[in-house]
Amino acid sequence: MTAQTCPRQHQRTTMEIASLEPSLYTVKAVFILDNDGNRLLSKYYDTELYPSMKEQKNFEKNVFNKTHKADNEIAFVEGMTIVYKCSIDLFFYVVGSAQENELMLMAVLNCLLESLGQILRKNVERRCLLDNMDGVFLVVDEIIDGGVILESDPQQVIQKVNYRADENPLSEQSVAQIMQSAKEQIKWSILK
Repeated sequence: MTAQTCPRQHQRTTMEIASLEPSLYTVKAVFILDNDGNRLLSKYYDTELYPSMKEQKNFEKNVFNKTHKADNEIAFVEGMTIVYKCSIDLFFYVVGSAQENELMLMAVLNCLLESLGQILRKNVERRCLLDNMDGVFLVVDEIIDGGVILESDPQQVIQKVNYRADENPLSEQSVAQIMQSAKEQIKWSILK
């Protein structure tokens, strides 16, 4: 039968093709869990996927339960493609749609891990991650923006994050300079 003689078949084929069309919005979510399955960081880019915090945490718990003892790096949970890796006491997850290319998601995950390894000086563990959470968010934001993959080269991410950290007017060095300047002003006002 041709598409002209069977409209249902043609309609279904058109819908299937539409769902497989490439999109820039490849990442649905990124989250980091500790070895007990507790959330340390999460960013959901598709607000319709899991709109409430409760739904997000249930999804994360389900993903953790299915992956924390597995030796694989790819899982399919609730119709989502998930790539993940473990590092000491942390689990890193990148979530995409069922049709998403696992290699693209894995490139994002590897970039995230390598960038964090450099930022945290190869000490990618729970305590160090929590102590440097602002840098972790910067790394995630440099790699993904609204579900769109911006960067997959860890060196580029590190350069951009370091540039942003240098721009920050309230970095530790700037605070020290402000404090020193304030002390000098108080000293001069007392001497007058």
